Amino acid sequence: MTHTWNVVIHLFDADDLVREGRLTGAHAVLSTSAGTSLEGYGRARRNPEDAAVPEIGEELAAARALRELADRLLRATSDDIAEIEHRPVHLQH
Repeated sequence: MTHTWNVVIHLFDADDLVREGRLTGAHAVLSTSAGTSLEGYGRARRNPEDAAVPEIGEELAAARALRELADRLLRATSDDIAEIEHRPVHLQH
């Protein structure tokens, strides 16, 4: 049986939050075929002395959001296994 999980990444600028540089935020949302969802957040701040290349900030913010999402998925999996095994479980990255 095949299942499809979807990840959507919402990118946004938050220039008004940081005076010394551009702030880009990312919100990654994983939706499983079973209806479960997990979220991750990331952000990137451009140094005012760096060139304004929005794609770089978006890439970095998205990568950080996906990393947090992956960590949360590993924790959820560990918790699920621990519940079945009746013992603490810690999965390695």
